[in-house]
Amino acid sequence: MRRSAGIRQSATDEDVWWRNCVFYQVYVPSFADSTGDGIGDLRGIRARLGYLELLGVDALWLTPFYPSPMADNGYDVADPRAVDDRFGTLDDFDALVAEAHRYGLKVTIDLVPNHTSSAHHWFQEALQAPPHSAERERYLFRDGRGPNGTEPPNNWTSVFGGPAWTRVADGQWYLHLFDTEQPDLNWANPEVQDDLQQTMRFWLDRGVDGFRIDVAHAMAKPPDLPDMEPAAGDSGALVVPGVYDPRFDNDSVHDIHRMARKVLDSYPGRMAVGELWILDDERFAKYLRADELQLGFNFRLLTTDFDANRIREAIEHSLDAVRGPGAQPTWTLANHDVGRQVSRYGDGWRGLARARAMALVMLALPGVAFLYNGEELGLPDVHLPDEALRDPVWERSGHVDRGRDGCRVPLPWEGEQAPFGFSTGTRSWLPVPEDWAGLTVETQLEDADSVLSLYRRALELRRERPEFSGEELEWYGAPPGCFAFRRKGGGLICALNTSAAPVPLPPGEILLSSGPIDSADTSGGGELPGETAAWLIPAAED
Repeated sequence: MRRSAGIRQSATDEDVWWRNCVFYQVYVPSFADSTGDGIGDLRGIRARLGYLELLGVDALWLTPFYPSPMADNGYDVADPRAVDDRFGTLDDFDALVAEAHRYGLKVTIDLVPNHTSSAHHWFQEALQAPPHSAERERYLFRDGRGPNGTEPPNNWTSVFGGPAWTRVADGQWYLHLFDTEQPDLNWANPEVQDDLQQTMRFWLDRGVDGFRIDVAHAMAKPPDLPDMEPAAGDSGALVVPGVYDPRFDNDSVHDIHRMARKVLDSYPGRMAVGELWILDDERFAKYLRADELQLGFNFRLLTTDFDANRIREAIEHSLDAVRGPGAQPTWTLANHDVGRQVSRYGDGWRGLARARAMALVMLALPGVAFLYNGEELGLPDVHLPDEALRDPVWERSGHVDRGRDGCRVPLPWEGEQAPFGFSTGTRSWLPVPEDWAGLTVETQLEDADSVLSLYRRALELRRERPEFSGEELEWYGAPPGCFAFRRKGGGLICALNTSAAPVPLPPGEILLSSGPIDSADTSGGGELPGETAAWLIPAAED
């Protein structure tokens, strides 16, 4: 089951295996269910490792599987050093890591350091303790403003909607940037810092290869907790362009990352990638200094419309943000918090064509790519009935924002009836559409023109072809609505046409295209259709 050394070009140097790596995000509840209860689990993931090897990814990122009341689908962690019964046991986790390593796959897991669950024993102790006690100092409890402290300590809002403060029985308020059941930790407290180090070592000792750090720019807060500009919370986003937001990116957060890096450096070959919703390139780059994070999620490509000029601008900004020594760009088009790209780009045949094209753009770029489970199948968002919605955003927005459940529906594996092999049972925690039979892994593996076949071929070429080397891009002149770049050092050309009309292809041999290209052969000279991308090798004289 081991991959040959020739296949694993992205891991030739084991100490920096993540360079040029392709990560695959496993949304644990929605990947594969081994017990029939309709919830994905660790044994289900282990049973599908052969598929991930066949797909051609290098590493896994597992979303939280820790004990949790599931107020936010596991990102409300009650015990960060255990496995929730829904997902299995510590023995199941150890077996998964060992089996993944036998397949040549690295395993990274989520860390959630900004907050805990309100069911965490620390928070329960804080509720029983008096104001200003040591137990409350682990969190951000404050006295209220106004007569008798009846107003929140400041005007901060929750990312999930509504105020970011909740009042407890004795009159104090506690901060939660997310759900009321996710109280924020006080990172000025040494006990909180020590606990994270203990958690990291617990999982590193069990063989994990790294961590994805949830909202890695949020942990530190200004001591005086000043009011935010109202516009900062208008959209419920983690970042609003041009608006100062004291909830995030406080300078002292870098001390936390330096602390965590020291732990990682005591385990050779381990890494961390931070979730960083930061648009300023210089501030983003600070997180990737030599003694902080090895990688940082850059979401510019994900948040950009299907427009050649804007996509190019997103790529250039993302490269500018990692100009420091040893820093690598990261690219992603999807995750469990945003709508799937097929739906974002317009749904139907147009959304699918654009999603296929953007997959080739992303995988042609230098650096690290992150895939989200199901994007390789071309899954769209699902409009779920009201009674099926689980995301806390639905309730906190007063049933205005339907939340993120539509992009979290379980994967279809095989068969003709829902849930299509996801579970041995007949139900799943979120309902799988009955018309997904044509999207299953089984069906797409048999179709050379499927989205899955496109991803498999693209990942194979990316892994094996020397043209994918080189960290700099050279941009070509291109018609309106189009761009083409060349990887300096390797020579790969990627051309994208976001317009409706066909345009001439750059000269060269076609390696792969996201859609049909009408040309006599693969030697070039044809036209690139609208809403299509292509990979080419330059002509010999170039």
